[in-house]
Formats: sequence, structure tokens, C-alpha cells
Amino acid sequence: MTPPPLSVVVISGYLGAGKTTLINRLLGQAAGQKIMVMVNDFGAINIDADLLKSAEEDTLTLTNGCVCCTMGADLFLAMGDALDRQPRPDILVIEASGVAEPSKIAEAAKAEPDMRYGGIVTVVDALNFLRTEADMRIGAQLREQVIAADMLLISKSKNPDPALISRLEMLNTVAPLHVDAPLISALLLRQPRMPSARAAIHAEYVQWSFEGQKKMAFDDLKSKLDNPPDGAFRIKGFVNSDADTAWEVHLVGKTVDVRVCPPNPSTSLVAIGLKGIFHPENAENWWNSNGR
Repeated sequence: MTPPPLSVVVISGYLGAGKTTLINRLLGQAAGQKIMVMVNDFGAINIDADLLKSAEEDTLTLTNGCVCCTMGADLFLAMGDALDRQPRPDILVIEASGVAEPSKIAEAAKAEPDMRYGGIVTVVDALNFLRTEADMRIGAQLREQVIAADMLLISKSKNPDPALISRLEMLNTVAPLHVDAPLISALLLRQPRMPSARAAIHAEYVQWSFEGQKKMAFDDLKSKLDNPPDGAFRIKGFVNSDADTAWEVHLVGKTVDVRVCPPNPSTSLVAIGLKGIFHPENAENWWNSNGR
């Protein structure tokens, strides 16, 4: 008996918007549905794969950079792997890199006859979207992610700024807008639009990463994050402390979040910024200054 087409949902959104948080919630709402998660993380260290609560056999991680720019064998082989799984998953969720164009990933899903395109969900950062969209260097990229969406999900606020709502409705007149993570059934859209791929428009990004045995006390780490290297838009990872704990680190723009978590085998951190503004050597000096 021929299995039904595999439903594919693409989770999009700019750096730090909250895509991984959404996926973790979806996994918690699976209700018996078998979900396979494909992660495309920008950077040498797959921080997002560590953050996914079910990062086991059913989570396939890609580390080949921005998927919209490297639409080669890796993505299609990964899709083939999902189709070949026994039993086959019910849903394939693709978490796009924060600098990816989701319409390109949708094109790949459309090319597979055994897959059913379930739509693009774009996560919008309520705290940073309007300011970031106003940046002439990256604003077009954020708009493209919103325009391509079949569903928009506002993160980090239960009562978003009316100006943000108005702007999103102006950019995308058809996608339903949510302020909380919907159930998986709401993501499997019955008749999603079929976006046409466009030429890559996003700016060029560079990244710096660290993986080692460095440990830091909370106050020292917070001091560093309050004064990040110039041009670092996104910093994330895990930093071990001298105690039997570690810190889960998230920096998006000027927003800093440090949470206690279990210790990790090593300290792992990645920073991302625009080429020509963010310089990895400056990030290296920043990380090595005033600490072990």
C-alpha cells in the first residue's frame, strides 16, 4: 500500500525570532504524531540541535550554511532520508536558518512527488522586528520572510505593538496572524500558497564560534553580553560555570537572556553579524578578554 504524501512545514524567521522555541512546543503537542525535525543552523556549531528537546534519531541536523544559498544534495538527501524512514514520519518540520529565504525551501518540497507542502510559518520577533526591518541592509530579507508566509506567528509578546500588527498586515494580506504557538493541526494548512522562488536578496553574514573548556561565573558572563562585539546581532550557546551548572545564552540585538541549565561537555558559543560590520577577530578578542 502506497503511504500518503509526507507533509512538510517550513519554520522561518530572522535570527533569534524564536523558531526553536516554537518547534519545542510543537514537539510537546505531538499527541502521537511522529515528527521529524530538520535543522539548518548558521554557524560551525549546531547550537539549535542541542536546544531541541528531542534531538535524537528523529532530528536530522544540517550544518551546510544558509539553505537558500546551498540548495545542493544535502537538502534533497535529507528529504529522501525522511521518506525512507520506517515507519515514515507523519510530519517533516524544516527549521530554516535565520538568514534563509523560505520560498526556496518550499520549492524543494514541491519538487518531491511523495511530499505535500504544508506551508511556511514565519516567526516574527515582537521586540526587534520593526527596528531591524528599518535597517536598509537587512530589511528586505525580513520582508521577504513575512511575504512568503502562509502563517505569521508573533513571538516574545502577548500584546504586540499595534504598529507591528499593522506593518505585518500590510506586508502580507492573506496569512493568518497568531500571537501564540498554534497546534500542529493549524500548521498543516489545507491549501497553502505555493510561493515562487526569487533571486537571493539577503545580505552577506559572517560568524564566529568557540568550543572549549572555558568556564565563567554569571556576573562575568553577563558583563560580556552587556557589551558584545560590534555588529553582533545574534549570540547563542552554552557556557559552563565553575559550579555544577551551565548558562544557556541568547542575545538578539540589545536583548540578553541567560538561563541556568545542566552542564555541557564543553562551552559552545556562536555569534553572527553582517559582513563588514561584524568582525570575527573582534569577537575572538572580546571572548578572550578578562577571563580564563
